[in-house]
Amino acid sequence: MPAAPRPSHHPIIYVRGFAATQGEIEETVADPYMGFNIGSTKARTAWTGDVRRFYFESPLVRLMSDHKYEDVFVDGDDLVAADRFDKPIPYQSIVIYRYYDDASQDFGDGQGTPPIEHFAKGLGELILRLRDKVCANPKNNVTPDAFRVHLVAHSMGGLVCRAFLQNAKLGTAEARAAVDKLFTYATPHNGIDMRIVRNIPGWLSFGDVNNFNRDRMASYLDVPKGDDVSVVRNFPPERIFNLIGTNPRDYTVASGLSSWAAGDASDGLVRVTHATTHGPGADGKDVGSPRAFVHRSHSGHYGIVNSEEGYQNLTRFLFGELRVDGILEIDDISLPQEVQKSLQDGKSVHASYQFEVAVSIRGCQWQMTRREVRENSAIFRSYEELFPGKPGTVRTPDRSKSPHLFSVFLDPAFSVKKRTKSVSFACDLKVLVPDYEVGGLAFLRRHYEGGYILRELILIEAFPDADAPGGWRVKYGFQDMNPGKPGIDAETRRLEGAPGAAEGLAFDVPIEQRTRPGFSGRLRVEARPWK
Repeated sequence: MPAAPRPSHHPIIYVRGFAATQGEIEETVADPYMGFNIGSTKARTAWTGDVRRFYFESPLVRLMSDHKYEDVFVDGDDLVAADRFDKPIPYQSIVIYRYYDDASQDFGDGQGTPPIEHFAKGLGELILRLRDKVCANPKNNVTPDAFRVHLVAHSMGGLVCRAFLQNAKLGTAEARAAVDKLFTYATPHNGIDMRIVRNIPGWLSFGDVNNFNRDRMASYLDVPKGDDVSVVRNFPPERIFNLIGTNPRDYTVASGLSSWAAGDASDGLVRVTHATTHGPGADGKDVGSPRAFVHRSHSGHYGIVNSEEGYQNLTRFLFGELRVDGILEIDDISLPQEVQKSLQDGKSVHASYQFEVAVSIRGCQWQMTRREVRENSAIFRSYEELFPGKPGTVRTPDRSKSPHLFSVFLDPAFSVKKRTKSVSFACDLKVLVPDYEVGGLAFLRRHYEGGYILRELILIEAFPDADAPGGWRVKYGFQDMNPGKPGIDAETRRLEGAPGAAEGLAFDVPIEQRTRPGFSGRLRVEARPWK
């Protein structure tokens, strides 16, 4: 009997983003891979100090070279679209959803661009056609009920996928059940806002730009109208990954007008706050989808799809075995003595905090996620949010406002320690010196711009261990204490009711900075099986 395919390496369907003009549509359909094959060449400083070129071949080529995927183009035919079964399709295949063909003058009917609902229905039909052809290949050893597919989408392509997954009228339950995971690059999950106009007008039909109007989105996503259409229904939100760009300056569409209009906290088109999804998790409570922030623009050769950071997040989300989340639980952030006295005296005191975080995986030269003030992506919390209460009273922390720092996916198959198969990552955590306002006036007596009240590089390593809670034994450490080597045994506890898994494990890394202002709290780490 032929060997079964690897359980996580399902077929991949790529769904490209928006094309506004007829010229962009024709350029899109002229490319067999619709942009998924575009790479980038960048300059990097090598360990020798020399500046060298770094070539990212494209997600398509890397999936083929690293994970043995194959495309479905043979002898000029698209084997999925063709009406033939004589040429077998491998299970680990990459399929391009060519939904803009219908709007092309060469391949379409010349009647204009169909609505996004039409594209969503076509995606469901493509999934079932792919399933039938994959299962017809005896070498794949896959039955229709075991067939699964990964969806990978850029920009509006993510909305096409969500419309198919969420709106029962736009496809069959049979097709939706075949979707294992959805990875979105720079998708405007909550619409597009610009400086000059909030919410793309519904009447702006040029190039179907109104697809990004929230009322229009609510209709095809089958969610209530309102200011939040990023909610996911009928599909687990934890099975959707949001990759978010934070670099508007490299987005040169419309001679930079789009970048200016979208603002600094964007990828040049989609605002950082609009590129994420959330919805009811396995326990019914609202949860945010896993996400990462990378300093890339919306598209182009230096765009988010054509990035090593994007590829590393994509492959680990699709194929990884362990999901790890980090939440910063804050017990206290002490105020300067003068500010504390003013607060106790009942004066109006305001402070705001910026949390910076970067996560890197051992053996990988690229950061999985990075949120920084200078890239307009840092996590913001006010003192009142973290410690609600009236002036002059004792305030306790509001745990619901604890910053969620990261979600990373790890795979022992990529471990640089082949013997132990351990996985390891580092979390660079910083809390900037806040700005204070006392009695309506700025308090600058102790202020140095760019300073930190906390900065720690936390190292975490997990070892597979069948006898340990959740199947993993964990160590942690701090770079300034023992560089490169976590050496403290973590006290792990079982984590029941984990999204997408029966159970996992959790542990705390205590953090304290004995200064004034200072910090005390813990990094709560939650790890869940991801297969």
